[in-house]
This record gives sequence, structure tokens and C-alpha cells, in this order.
Amino acid sequence: MVALEIDWFFQDVDAHGWIHIATIPVFTGVIGWLINWTGLIMLFNPVRFHGVTVPGLKQLSRVLPRKLQEVPGFLQGGIGWQGIVPARAAKMGSIAVDKAIAKLGTPAEFYQQLEPDQIAEHIVSVFQPDMPKMIEDIMAREHPNLWRDLPRPARQAVISRVQAQLPTVVRSITDEIGIHIDQLLDPKVMVINHFQANPALVVRIFRDFGQKELNLMVAFGFIFGFLLGIPVALADHWFGLWWLLPVLGVLVGWTTNALGMWLIFEPPEPKRILGIKVHGLFLRRQDEAAEVYAQIIADDVITLERIGDFLLDGPRGDRTRQMLATAMRPAIDQAAGPVRGAVRIAVGTKRFDSIRDAVATEAVDRTITPFRDPVFSKRQADKIRTLVAVRTKELPPRDFVEMMRSAIREDEWMLYAHGAIMGFAGGLIHLAIFGVGGS
Repeated sequence: MVALEIDWFFQDVDAHGWIHIATIPVFTGVIGWLINWTGLIMLFNPVRFHGVTVPGLKQLSRVLPRKLQEVPGFLQGGIGWQGIVPARAAKMGSIAVDKAIAKLGTPAEFYQQLEPDQIAEHIVSVFQPDMPKMIEDIMAREHPNLWRDLPRPARQAVISRVQAQLPTVVRSITDEIGIHIDQLLDPKVMVINHFQANPALVVRIFRDFGQKELNLMVAFGFIFGFLLGIPVALADHWFGLWWLLPVLGVLVGWTTNALGMWLIFEPPEPKRILGIKVHGLFLRRQDEAAEVYAQIIADDVITLERIGDFLLDGPRGDRTRQMLATAMRPAIDQAAGPVRGAVRIAVGTKRFDSIRDAVATEAVDRTITPFRDPVFSKRQADKIRTLVAVRTKELPPRDFVEMMRSAIREDEWMLYAHGAIMGFAGGLIHLAIFGVGGS
């Protein structure tokens, strides 16, 4: 009997009814557009956490369901928001290394791309003018009487011999770094630390090569929402239940966001569905994306400047300094030349060794300092960019998409939940304006 009362063929629809039916797809289309537009804001903004600290929330959050613990700020005891991508910057850095950078090249390959011979030449050119003052300072500090009593020609001879040995000393340093670079340099730690300290950089990676696709996803939000709104309008007319629009709005909102994410990242390999070629939007431009990604990595992440900082001040910095100082001591002995034995007797073995060690230790800092020269680092960046671009283009599509999606995969449910809430709200708004559908 109920089935007979349903206007399956729209025979009893008046002008007001047609307006009610027609506005539902328009509403769901607009809501779909808003869902994807605000979803992008949730993805990328703000770069830093904005919110308030709530006493006791940090302790309480540890017993909350795992999904709630993933909400930015909860585990730190704050209520607020941080963009999903910048909030997961360190995670993206970790997976980027595992999935991509580790396959792009070993630390030794990156180091060889920087051309150690050119690095050595640059170090010599920068360090050589400072060498006389460094020797003067060390000798005046370590053995002032000896240095004061030496005639000026003798002092100049010592300085000249050390300067003459400088290219050999520097070459031994760059060679020693190259031999042990796999133990001294950890790209994973370097990338994670840099991404964590600079979450805006991760946002830039997405924005620089994915803005077209992200804008398209917003536009498709309206299309998906509109198309999904057609069956919702039919169901609303046929069954005329007041709760139907809000409930179906949840489904439309969730599905619109899910389709938007799918549109960007899936499928990684081109497929034909009903004769139509389907391919993830990001994946279609992998070669172009690789160039942009490589530029960012070479300019901001794996640079000669940052390699120098990591070598001396990173977690293995002490080992680097010790290894380089040890490598330099024989060259310093050689610089002392035939008078080494006489000097050792004159000042004492212990004092001679302390002078030699002081020169070696200070020279390590001075010779690595040119690594931090931003102008020289910029020139070397092209070599890293070329390596990263070539290897990124060679990545299997599945690895490439995982590298990009890793920052948001665990938090996609928040985007879907956000879509569902907005869909529910859209249903309520339509219900408030146009009332219940049906006859």
C-alpha cells in the first residue's frame, strides 16, 4: 500500500516540488565544493599549531582512542589545529627517505656529485689567506716564549711550509670524508630534522608541483557533489522523510572527499575503466613533479651547507672532528720538515704534540667552514638536483605516490569526517529552507 503512495514517476510534482528537487543537487554540489576547498585549508594551514593548552589534556589524551590521538595538538595537551601536512612533516621526511631518497643515492653518491676535488680547491682558496694568523694565534697561545724568540724569517718559514702543505692537508680531509661518508652522514636524520624544523617546506613541496591538481580537486568537489545529489533528490522525493537529507548528506560529504583524494593519488598506474583512461593526477606529471621536488631537495634539504653542518654539529660531529684531526696530524708533522726533531727536543714531546693537535683541531673547523658558504653551496646544488631529478623520474609510480601521500594517509579520516559533518549540515540547511520533500 505504501509503495502505491510513492510518486515514482513524478506525476504529482508542482512548481514548488520541482524547485525542491532541483535545488538538492545544487546544494550538494556547492557543499562538495566547500568540502574540498576547506579540506585543502585543513591540509596545509596553519603551518604551526594554533590553539590553547588545556591542563590535564596531555595525560588524558594518552588513553583516548588512537584516531583521536592523531588530531594535531591532542598529545601535546592543546585544543586547536595545525595543518595535517605540516603536522606530519617529520613522518613525511622519514618515508621520503625510505621510499625515495634512499633509492636516489647513497651518501657516498651524493658526496661524489658534489665533486670533492672542487670542494678541496674551494677550501684552499678560502682558508689560505687565514692560515698565517691561525698559526700565529696557536703558537702564541701554546708556546708563546718559543714563538717570541724565533726570528721573523724563521716564523715566516714555518708559516710558508704549513701553507705549502695546505692543499695536501685539505685533500686528505676531503678524501677521508669520502671514505667514511656512509658512517658520518645520515640522510634520514638530516631530512627528518630539517622537515620537522621547517614544516612550511613540506607544504611547499605539495604546492609547488601540485597546485593545478589541488585546484582541480576543488572543482571536482562540485561535480561529485552535484552528481551524488541527483539520487539523493530522487530518494528525498520518493520517501519524504525529514531525516533523509541530513543522513544522506553525511554519505555525500564523506564520498566527495574520498573521491577527491582518490582522484589525486589513484590509480598509480594508468588503467582503463569503461574505456576511459584513469590515472592519478599527481602521477600523470611525475617527470615534471620530479624536477620540482629535486629543486627543493637540492636547494633546501641536501645541500653542501647542510652537509657541512651535519658533519661537524650533527649527532656524529665528534667522530667527524676526531677522524679529520687524526688525518691531519701526519701532514702537520710533514710541514715541520727536517726541524721537527729539534723542535720536539727544544719544546718537549708533550708540548710539541699539543701544538700539533691544536693546529689539527682548529684546522678542522676552518677547513669545513667553506662547506657552509651559501654561494658555493648554491653552485654545487645543480649537481644534486640533477641526480635527484633523474632518480625520482625512475621511481616506480607506487613508491612516488607513497612518498607524497605518506604525510596525510593516517589522517585522511579527519578529512572524510570533516566532509561528513559538512554534508550533514548542508542537509539540515536545505531542510530548514525548503522543508521535507515528497508528496
